Amino acid sequence: HAATGGIPPEQWGVSKADLRFARGRIGSEVRRGTMAPTAPDPSHASDHYSGLSMSIVVSEFIKPLTLQGGSMSWALMRNPAGLECDVFITHCWAEDAFELIDKALASWRRGWKGAWCCSFALPQNLDIGGLIADPPS
Repeated sequence: HAATGGIPPEQWGVSKADLRFARGRIGSEVRRGTMAPTAPDPSHASDHYSGLSMSIVVSEFIKPLTLQGGSMSWALMRNPAGLECDVFITHCWAEDAFELIDKALASWRRGWKGAWCCSFALPQNLDIGGLIADPPS
């Protein structure tokens, strides 16, 4: 990541293929029962379409996986040299992961290489508050 002299934030993108891969892996985890909703999560693990909130996906899928990879972001695990971002995706933590990914895929325009989305772009195991607290001037 750029905070340590690495890849700048505008290259912390995920590709359309990365989003498809994430959707498949999240779906597999839900079907296997390795990711389940917690009390504040309104989703239902038995509903294979609805899946889980992005909060649960980050805490139970992205964080453990990226911790094993050295605490980098999921985007940089998938694209170690970085991937230029053509679009910025915003979401809320309670948003359904499958809904978010499906809408991003359906909206993907021809020629786009990467999308910046905080859940995938930020190094979730690090102090991300420092990364987003004071934008560079």
